[in-house]
Amino acid sequence: MADMDVQDSKLTLDTRDVDQWVGKPVIFAEMWDPCNATDIRRWVQAMDYPNPIHWDENFARASRFGGIVAPQSFTVAMDYGHGCHPACVGKVPGTHLIFAGEEWWFYGTPVRPGDKLVQSRRFDGYSIADTGFAGPTMFARGDTIHRNQHGALVAKEQATAIRYLVEEANRRGVYAKEKRSPRRWTKAELTDIHKARHDWILSNRDGHSPAYADVKVGDRLPRRVIGPHSVVSFANECRAHRQNIWGTWAWNAPEGIHDPATEDAGFGADMSYDHEARKIDPRMGDGLYHGPSSGHINAEKAENVGMGGAYGYGASMNAWHLDTVAYWAGHGGYVWHSKTQFRSPAFEGDVTWVDGEVVEKIDRSPFGMPVVKVRTVMTTQDGEEILKGTAQVELPY
Repeated sequence: MADMDVQDSKLTLDTRDVDQWVGKPVIFAEMWDPCNATDIRRWVQAMDYPNPIHWDENFARASRFGGIVAPQSFTVAMDYGHGCHPACVGKVPGTHLIFAGEEWWFYGTPVRPGDKLVQSRRFDGYSIADTGFAGPTMFARGDTIHRNQHGALVAKEQATAIRYLVEEANRRGVYAKEKRSPRRWTKAELTDIHKARHDWILSNRDGHSPAYADVKVGDRLPRRVIGPHSVVSFANECRAHRQNIWGTWAWNAPEGIHDPATEDAGFGADMSYDHEARKIDPRMGDGLYHGPSSGHINAEKAENVGMGGAYGYGASMNAWHLDTVAYWAGHGGYVWHSKTQFRSPAFEGDVTWVDGEVVEKIDRSPFGMPVVKVRTVMTTQDGEEILKGTAQVELPY
């Protein structure tokens, strides 16, 4: 698989260092502490998901849950690396990384304050395709299994990461700076956005779950809007991942196991962690000031890697998808499977519209009960599609 040529291109990706990790366990990191209710509240605040069972103590205590409970989307915040790290191992010189999508399987075990998740991770493999964005592009897959402190299976994720040649992405300029000036909104436009957001909040604040028998193919979910996105909202998203709070995790590779986690991935010097320096100055590895994620809030760094300006996190987009479906499904609903494909990031100044539709009813599902399949599509204010996803959700039967 090394040095694979792409049709109609002289460019190549040097994948020799990546090949040695295919199918192997990688990235041995674990959070020191259990989560608490404030971690959950911080997450839903950053994801702009005002479901009161996740932040309002009085409401949550009066609900069927008896107290604060985490949304299913919070599982990724209990992990190291936004769920993406096992899809990014090995050195590919001259590249950067963006998230391409996520697939999740959930197993009926909720996350509550006091829980501590442990993970096992492996690099599944990769493929290379020619893209308009950057020519030869690696689509790398990494698996993470989450268990709680009792050993109960909580979820499995397969993340897909895009690794691309920075110089070629800059040459093609798909997301060039001149195409990505942040949108400025009028007061009237902002009033309309805030009304749409408020209407969505009221659409199912009490957590009513539609009955499976009453749901029909073609039913549409209440429309949701998120944004306008800003450097502030992106920073909040970053800090809501427990990994990005100083000192929250440690390497725990078993004796005799080599972990590629801290090795050079081939990123630019200004987009790499300094693992030695972070021992003294934690900013050097917290993902906001330094590291491959720092381009999300630093427009100059983003421009240097072909992104044209500050942009949002793929993990947040996946959370918006999960949370939108879960809000419609109510307190008696449960998402058993979810899959998303990211088409473009959410850029500074944009808003994201989330539309959902019931596309299938499955009376005999692999999960042991009837499920409804919901398709979501996310678009910008200009109608540009940035995400497509599906979720299979249980409803009261």
